[in-house]
Amino acid sequence: MATKARAASPGHWSNWSGSVEARAEVLHPRDEAELARIVTSARTVRATGAGHSFMPLCQSDDVIVSLAEMAGTLTVAPDRSKVRAPAGWSLNRLTAALWEEGLALANQGDVNPQSLAGSTATGTHGTGRELGSLSTFVRGMRLVGPDGTARWCSCIENPELYQAARLSLGTVGIATEIEVAVVPAFCLTERIEKRPWGEIRERFDELVERHRHIEFWFFPHADSVILKTLDLCDACEPPRSTTDMEETTFRRVLNLGAVVPPLVPFLQRMMMKTPMSARRRGPAHSIFPSNRSLRFEEMEYEMPRAVGLDTLDEVIGWIRAKRLPVSFPFEYRVVAADDIWLSPMHAGPVASISMHQYAKMPWRSLFADAEAIFRAGGGRPHWAKRHTMTRDDVDALYPKAEAFRVQRRLADPEGKFLNPHLAELLS
Repeated sequence: MATKARAASPGHWSNWSGSVEARAEVLHPRDEAELARIVTSARTVRATGAGHSFMPLCQSDDVIVSLAEMAGTLTVAPDRSKVRAPAGWSLNRLTAALWEEGLALANQGDVNPQSLAGSTATGTHGTGRELGSLSTFVRGMRLVGPDGTARWCSCIENPELYQAARLSLGTVGIATEIEVAVVPAFCLTERIEKRPWGEIRERFDELVERHRHIEFWFFPHADSVILKTLDLCDACEPPRSTTDMEETTFRRVLNLGAVVPPLVPFLQRMMMKTPMSARRRGPAHSIFPSNRSLRFEEMEYEMPRAVGLDTLDEVIGWIRAKRLPVSFPFEYRVVAADDIWLSPMHAGPVASISMHQYAKMPWRSLFADAEAIFRAGGGRPHWAKRHTMTRDDVDALYPKAEAFRVQRRLADPEGKFLNPHLAELLS
């Protein structure tokens, strides 16, 4: 007999940064049968993972479900090219289980608390010239529909639904099991060093070709960047450190800047004058992610690769000219193109520009002005990061938007898996 779903924080839910809240019943179903009963009896229902979305994707005034406690196991395909895993597992749990099987994800982002379902449904990505988002790893999934019925979709079974489900923001059903492509387990060497912005600006394309993974962080009021590269290495033990950079000093700088915002430019320049060099080696799943405890708000735009550095130059120049107290660094990565209907990478390879602001400081007007620069350059926002897209914007940026809406309506005619934010964009 199925166990009763456990309620957690009844009546209240919030995202990781604390900027999105909901008054809803939050339930933790233990199995698919219990999930089906919750879905069929709910007026509306949204699924949540780690709450790392900055947009109100999981917001609901009725029911929110977390699949983190649902029963399930990892199943490896006979040819070892893919696995089926519980959709509610965190990437941390999934990649540890893959390592025990001698397998790995080909790429990850820089944190791993997110659920497998949440990271694929929103197009979460890492960095790498030939590597796409986690959504591109999806080979199939089991979806519970609004009537509680579960069905499998893949490129063979229910292929149109599968095309929509690969990046769906959770609007075509609640995934309980996802099949993802995997590769043999591998190890990485991580190198971090401070480099002059002018040098990286000139040589970045060359460095992208040289390294399997590359990114940099750029404090807008400093003249150097923090360059991070990851490359394949021989088998080795896990690293002693679980993070790429220590946060204590940065936390002090952020808190001082929050109290006296005009000090932010000076503090950044002083911080970036200190020596900075580090190296780690270890299994890929222990090197990709790092501990990130500082709370922030984030906006990310995927720019056409050809205009990425110029766009970053423009937004940095705007911040410097106005001496704006943008306290976090910009993060710059590259991501391969894909063919997913609602993917920001559908039109070609991109340069991903992430703009952050400390959660204790104002961010809305900063993001609004910066967004105009990103959009003027032809950028498309990450669905889970701050943006102000409308339905017209979705139609203009995504040629397959209406094809997606057709599948969404077929999968959920009454809009049980929508909330006001998603209805505005996708209903």
